[in-house]
Amino acid sequence: MDFAFILDPLVALKPYKDSSIAMMRALQKRGHRLYAMQQDDLWWRGGETRATVQHLTLGDDDHDWHRAGDPETRALEDFAAVMMRKDPPFDMEYVYSTYILEAAERRGARVFNAPRAIRDNNEKMAITKFSEFISPTLVTRDAGLVDAFIDEHRDVIVKPLDGMGGTSIFRVRHDDPNRNVIVETVGALGTQTIMVQRYIPEIADGDKRILLIAGKPVPYALARIPRAGETRGNLAAGGRGVARPLTPRDREIAEALGPRLWNEGLLVVGLDVIGPYLTEVNVTSPTCFVEITQQTDFDVPGAFAEALESAVRVGDPPRLSATGRPLP
Repeated sequence: MDFAFILDPLVALKPYKDSSIAMMRALQKRGHRLYAMQQDDLWWRGGETRATVQHLTLGDDDHDWHRAGDPETRALEDFAAVMMRKDPPFDMEYVYSTYILEAAERRGARVFNAPRAIRDNNEKMAITKFSEFISPTLVTRDAGLVDAFIDEHRDVIVKPLDGMGGTSIFRVRHDDPNRNVIVETVGALGTQTIMVQRYIPEIADGDKRILLIAGKPVPYALARIPRAGETRGNLAAGGRGVARPLTPRDREIAEALGPRLWNEGLLVVGLDVIGPYLTEVNVTSPTCFVEITQQTDFDVPGAFAEALESAVRVGDPPRLSATGRPLP
């Protein structure tokens, strides 16, 4: 089968740890053909979504990891599936790409993660669908509400709704002399909506990434442990990744969310969990495939490839809205 991946520029990928490359290598080992494109290679005209793609042949050498063929034009429905793996930021260009991909779906293309589901699940706000699993949380532009929340909980995390990799995340205590300026900065003087959450001290033991593949949890999480003096566990912020078996609470969260997210067409999801609390639902390009596979006996890319093959052979799952009603 032919599979296409929408990626960041190939020269920007880090093959020794990139999850998209691990996915493609697993598919190639199973005899499939791989094609790559970027967002600006997509276009729609006359009812058809097409793209300029390049055939990829992948190797195991991380210094010379691929060979790319000549550019060619393909209709997206010609592929067994298209994987949307563009990294954030989730800006308007990302949104426009999901519209184009949704048009391709109407012609019969299978796209994962599903474009509408990507739009419907902001990686910060999606946790509000599962409030039984989250710590006390406030989402607002109102500085007065933020002040009251900080006074109530004494120690909080303040973050924007469009960040990635731990950027612009601040820990603010009630007596922090910089609390006002932090709130003003993250919220752009009240012009941008922010999220405020009660600080979870279990962050010292790691911000766990739990992977869901076709609604089922990978049996190991990657605990991203902050470096000394740091609040954020993100690997991009210098955190150290340690694979650990899922705890009973991890499984409870994953098994509650997994089928629902898969029903929306989200094949690969990264849940972020600190202690007993769900903190984010990552749907754009979840990572940690390589780290978990290297540290455990579980082949994450192989599980992905098997799930993708199954999905395209039996058809997509029925897609449901947040209320459980079928989507058109």
